[in-house]
Amino acid sequence: MTAPGIDLRHHGDAEVGGGLVDFAVNVRTGTPPEWLAERVRASVADLAAYPDATAATAAVAARHGRAPAEVLPTAGAAEAFVLLARVLAPRRAVVVHPQFTEPEAALRAAGHAVDRVVLGGDFALDPAAVPEDADLVMIGNPTNPTSVLHPAAAVAALARPGRLVVVDEAFMDCVPGEPESLAGALPPGVAVIRSLTKTWGLAGLRAGYVLAAPALVARLADAQPLWAVSTPALAAMEACCAPAAVAEADAWAAAMGRERDRLAAELTGRGIHVVPGARASFLCVRVPDALGIRALLRQRGYAVRRGDTFPGLGPDWLRIAVRDRAAHDGLLKVLADLGV
Repeated sequence: MTAPGIDLRHHGDAEVGGGLVDFAVNVRTGTPPEWLAERVRASVADLAAYPDATAATAAVAARHGRAPAEVLPTAGAAEAFVLLARVLAPRRAVVVHPQFTEPEAALRAAGHAVDRVVLGGDFALDPAAVPEDADLVMIGNPTNPTSVLHPAAAVAALARPGRLVVVDEAFMDCVPGEPESLAGALPPGVAVIRSLTKTWGLAGLRAGYVLAAPALVARLADAQPLWAVSTPALAAMEACCAPAAVAEADAWAAAMGRERDRLAAELTGRGIHVVPGARASFLCVRVPDALGIRALLRQRGYAVRRGDTFPGLGPDWLRIAVRDRAAHDGLLKVLADLGV
């Protein structure tokens, strides 16, 4: 079952290449750090044995204060969405947009009908906007591409008896202290999906996990192929959940946030609408003829993410990944040269 009109399988990696400066992919630059790369390299010595997820599962559980039975390592968040789509049989599935499009794409690929709740204004969550009879609700927090961080209480308010709320927290570690995460609380009827891709630069390794009630984790595990998560990915998962790694990510998030806010202020000062209150590692901006500006930027050597493939946005929207000050200044100069 395909979605009409929008290419849900278009992602930032399709925007880059050819020597373009990458503002399209939301993966932290300069990663993985050397200590993590060394852990991954060392794990290659164990490739003759089948992967054993025990240690990684325990590390994830300890990192979030959960029981190991509430944790399922996955080959990135994308596998988690596919597993949920294969295991669940929702009567009415709702995806809250704008958000990462893979949850809807996975549901449709599994043959499920999907209803969309499109947030308006500055994309704040109103739990009352979700139909009461929805028995599956998927939402991102903080949300890709808007960078909006919803209050944990508002997300938790989506839960109902007989309803599963799936929260994509792939970018939650962009928020110092993660105050709005539900990973630690894990209210009844809520499942949380996390990824190590963004902060640790592990897109090619495929490392993520699901936090959910033990019964749902068991169902997902039964549907998952044997040894789906590789030994190097499990080693990375264990390493990134260690207290020192969590502290390092938190420090990075604080520094990234300061530079993100500077870039947002610069863009706003030029009359470009930036979705306010950005908390993730990207900005969502609205500018007339955004697709035309994107094309001109490509001619000047810069890649940004088009916004029209996100339900709820359109041709006047772009997503810009947060980089460092020098890269931002280069982008701002090119935009000025283009009269933006």
